[in-house]
Amino acid sequence: MSKKNKLIGKDRREAIIEWLENSEQPLTGSELAERAGVSRQVIVQDVSLLKAKNNQIISTSQGYLLMQQTTNTKLHEKIVVVKHRPDQAKEELDCIVDQGVTVKDVIVEHPLYGELKAQVMVSDRHDVKQFIKNITEKNAPYLSELTDGVHLHTLEAESEAKLDAAYQALKDKGFIIND
Repeated sequence: MSKKNKLIGKDRREAIIEWLENSEQPLTGSELAERAGVSRQVIVQDVSLLKAKNNQIISTSQGYLLMQQTTNTKLHEKIVVVKHRPDQAKEELDCIVDQGVTVKDVIVEHPLYGELKAQVMVSDRHDVKQFIKNITEKNAPYLSELTDGVHLHTLEAESEAKLDAAYQALKDKGFIIND
């Protein structure tokens, strides 16, 4: 987008919401910046302003998502406590998404900062592959490395049965920390 087509302020933020609403996949800050004709940092600030106005935007390793309100489907959630080595992250995530379950986040209990939580939002093997690729390319540590591999995930699915299947699959692989 050329400078003369640069979107300004409120118009840009309205466009960001519209682009996220119409996208079937996450949009990166760079993609949004290019569409709006501004820098990525401007987009980061816009997203913060939109979140402050209660827009349900989440930041994932794949980009920004707008949480859609679904009125006809009630989703179920379950928090699981797991432990594994960093090189087992893909295996763990694949194990969950193969049951038709979304991994919403990862949570660790840090001794100084308390609860640290990050959005993951992976729902299928493609998402998992992209998540692992992003971690690898950025040479970023997993949050679970702060806690010797112990972490929690919030899982989401259309049924309790899918959540139970994911829990059992994790347990079968030895990832679940016993109650």
